Amino acid sequence: MSISLQAELRQRKPFAGLEQEAMLSIARTAALLEHAMAEALKSHGLTPTQYNALRILRGAQPEGLCRNEVRDRLIARVPDATRLLERLGEMGLVVRAREGEDRRFVRARITRAGLELLAGLDDPVQRLHRKQLGHLGERKLRTLVDLLAEAREQS
Repeated sequence: MSISLQAELRQRKPFAGLEQEAMLSIARTAALLEHAMAEALKSHGLTPTQYNALRILRGAQPEGLCRNEVRDRLIARVPDATRLLERLGEMGLVVRAREGEDRRFVRARITRAGLELLAGLDDPVQRLHRKQLGHLGERKLRTLVDLLAEAREQS
C-alpha cells in the first residue's frame, strides 16, 4: 500500500477536503517528477524548460516557430520566451532569424547540435519515465492521462 500524502508530508490535521488533497497530491507528484527530470538534464547543461523548448523546435522542423508559438506550446509557462530562446541560442542549440516583410517576426530553429543533444537524451529520458511511471501499467496510465486531461479542461 502506498503512503498517504498526509503521512508523507507529516501533516497532523486532515485536508480541508478531497479536492484539496487531490490538488496537493498532483502538485507534490509533479514536483518530485520534475526534480528527477531536472537532475537527469543537469549534466547536459539543460533545464526541463529548455529541454521542452528544444523538443518543440525539433517537432517543428524545418520551418521552426516564432517565440509566441514556442511559448504557447511549453508545458510550464515562462514569463520571457525571448530570453529562453536567446539562452538556447547562446548555447548553440537554436538559431533565430528575422524573416518576411515584418522584421519583428523572428523564427527559431533547432541546430544540428540541438538535434544531436536531444538524440542523446531520448533513451535516458524514456528510461526515466519508465522508471517513474512504468510500474502503473498501461491501463492505469491511460486512466491517469484521461483524468488529468479532464481536470485541465476545467482550468
